Amino acid sequence: MKAIGRFTVRTVLPDSLAAVGALAANLRWSWHEPTKQLFARIDPQLWDDLDHDPIALLGAVDPARLEQLAHDEAFIADAESLRADLTAYLEQPRWYQSLSDAPERLAYFSPEFGIASAIPQYSGGLGILAGDHLKSASDLGVPLIGVGLFYKAGYFRQAIDRDGWQKESYPVIDPDGLPMHLLREHDGSAVRVSLALPSGDALHARVWQMTVGRVVLLLLDTDIHDNDDDLRGVTDRLYGGGGEHRLLQELLLGIGGVRAIKRYVDVSGTAAPTVFHTNEGHAGFLGLERISDLISEGLSFTEALQVVRAATLFTTHTPVPAGIDRFDSELIERYFSTELLPGVSAAEVLALGAEDFDGGDSAVHNMAVMGLRLAQRANGVSQLHGEVSRGMFGALWPGFDNDDVPITSVTNGVHAPTWTDPLMVALAKEKLGTYATDHCDWRSEAVTDADLWSVRRAMREQLVADARARTTAAWAEQNPGVAAPSWMTQLLDPDVLTIGFARRVPTYKRLTLMLHDQDRLRALLTDPERPVQLVIAGKSHPADDSGKALIQKLVQFASDPEVRQRIVFLPNYDIGMARVLYPGTDIWLNNPLRPLEACGTSGMKAALNGSLNLSILDGWWNEYYDAENGWAIPTADAAGDDAERDSLEAEAMYDLIEHQIAPRFYDRDADGLPRRWLQSIRHTLATLSPELSADRMVREYVERLYIPAAHAGQAISVDGYRPARELAAWKARVAEQWPNVAVTHVESGGVQSPQVGDHLSVRAHVHLGELTADDVLVELAYGRARNGDDLVDVRRKTLDFVGHELGQPATFSTTVPLERPGSFGYTVRVTPRHALLANPAELGLVAIAD
Repeated sequence: MKAIGRFTVRTVLPDSLAAVGALAANLRWSWHEPTKQLFARIDPQLWDDLDHDPIALLGAVDPARLEQLAHDEAFIADAESLRADLTAYLEQPRWYQSLSDAPERLAYFSPEFGIASAIPQYSGGLGILAGDHLKSASDLGVPLIGVGLFYKAGYFRQAIDRDGWQKESYPVIDPDGLPMHLLREHDGSAVRVSLALPSGDALHARVWQMTVGRVVLLLLDTDIHDNDDDLRGVTDRLYGGGGEHRLLQELLLGIGGVRAIKRYVDVSGTAAPTVFHTNEGHAGFLGLERISDLISEGLSFTEALQVVRAATLFTTHTPVPAGIDRFDSELIERYFSTELLPGVSAAEVLALGAEDFDGGDSAVHNMAVMGLRLAQRANGVSQLHGEVSRGMFGALWPGFDNDDVPITSVTNGVHAPTWTDPLMVALAKEKLGTYATDHCDWRSEAVTDADLWSVRRAMREQLVADARARTTAAWAEQNPGVAAPSWMTQLLDPDVLTIGFARRVPTYKRLTLMLHDQDRLRALLTDPERPVQLVIAGKSHPADDSGKALIQKLVQFASDPEVRQRIVFLPNYDIGMARVLYPGTDIWLNNPLRPLEACGTSGMKAALNGSLNLSILDGWWNEYYDAENGWAIPTADAAGDDAERDSLEAEAMYDLIEHQIAPRFYDRDADGLPRRWLQSIRHTLATLSPELSADRMVREYVERLYIPAAHAGQAISVDGYRPARELAAWKARVAEQWPNVAVTHVESGGVQSPQVGDHLSVRAHVHLGELTADDVLVELAYGRARNGDDLVDVRRKTLDFVGHELGQPATFSTTVPLERPGSFGYTVRVTPRHALLANPAELGLVAIAD
């Protein structure tokens, strides 16, 4: 018999256990090991069964046990101590509070947030990154307010059927069973956010509030009676539905999210954010709501755009155009030809997302393009991804070399307290006196090789036990009432070299590259002296049958009796699985098609636990690989086609495993320790842990992007937005006159037979039309001249204004030293110059000497 209705009744704790309730209400428990240990003491088995969810635990535990704890003085004292620690964490100054002139509050928008396995509001890396961003912001004291959507069914639960095919289910999530509460108005009623629709109706949403350490997270939810059935389903699933459904989600996230912040600021009496961070294009509409607000204050659309751009950061996470949301322009026009955004016309919206460049599609509205046009600062998520992004979006800045495209990079990081296994944390505490595994001396003799190897084996043993349990549970789900095969109890071996691979399953990530030569893989798995075992997981998008086919191919290979104890595909990859999988692997494998991996943070999480990486030089590995922290799979860029490339790279991967990795792992001394392997582990922990930390990432965002954006927002808003009005007028004048700007002549001198130490003098004559010398930046670009006179290793020096006679070109000059031998080339370029521009390429206007 099945229930026709379901909801969660929250427990009422005895007064003496009030501290326990306070600890459960703040998501800091998801990364604070002492707090998790306290919850585990309530009922260890139930804690594990409920996937470390304290709200569910308190609701399911036997009332008699709670009554017992209510009189347990030691437990109460520990709970009170932890509550005091949480209070100090929330109230005492942290790193951010030591900064001068930093913004009082910032807003961070993302379509998904992966914070804890108990809160399934994420699909993959983007959401996990967003969760880690919030956690590190909290630890550093960054006054962030996060904004997202609450999805009634999350992403999906994955199962694998008897044929190896992925099946999706969507268990409904009861918001009352999660550590969050409704945002309420001053009168106690629930806050409502509404968006006008083309039908004349409105989309309404309530706002849930989560507390993530010091950070507030607002989640908008349309499953309320104010909406009809179709509109209640807008936030039904993450990345679900077709084009219009997805558009409604993104309108709610961007426009509704800004409106939710305004209500939060009003009812909480706290500071409003002055900097807005758009985590991918999904939230891009947030800039339009802010423009509409400024128009209501008397600014024009163009003037308001300058204000919004100054204080907005856009982060792109995809290196492939297919990963960008693009909506039919007619659909956008229909939604914005309404009262949705007072003062903002559909034509103005369409212009922001128009692909009005070579190779663009005039019939679509590109959310990433709009995000870049609404933000004065933009970044990719690794150094290589920054390069790829500058190439992918370079058409927005015609005439500029890719290196000059104004997209920088901040390499992603991962939240060490979340992703470092408790066994590693305990080792650091016992031997090195700190819980901070990312900032301790792993080369210290206080941690012996035996200590480190013991913990590494224990983590591998945890993974083996977890894999067996998950495999047995999956069998029981597919074969109810039938006992699991006996071989499942012998699945994997805690003493065998373990390689992990887990990620989303688009084709470019090449899940099945390992199967390229099945006989060779089989030989590696079954080697009698140096065997290898593989633990694999990953979800394919429900609409991606090609990805599902890859999973099926791997599952079918893994079912072969000859290898099934050495290779396993674990269904329903999520945070709970990942926190055991990453630490339990000796090698983390990543083999995408280069350069299609934006960052690839799973390998970072493995490295924090002493795992070594085996990866294509893509994403973060391209900048951090040093030949001691793992192995690089050579990229076959010169291959004739994809099949040849796959063959060459797969063979290289097999060779590395067989001839380098396995020998090093199994090379033991008289004490049974792999000393050379442990040397690599220590090096990895010592050198990568600080660099891969999300704390490093958030500090970079703060120092390089948030603070400059805040200063730009302040500068453009003073005196009733006078600078914004002046900048808008200046941009219009420059755009009108730019066709008249040209470098008419360049003179050089000062060198006869050039040698190192000489100085080159350059004099440029520039026609300015009706512009003045103050309106332009004239630069000498110089470097080594290579193929076809292309400049490499380019440096720039500003030319000084010399004079401008009526009716003649303006004159600019400079001198540069010849500092290195070899080929030398130079040119002169002119770009617009204004104190409120963040980059010379910002307007996409340039004049270069012929």
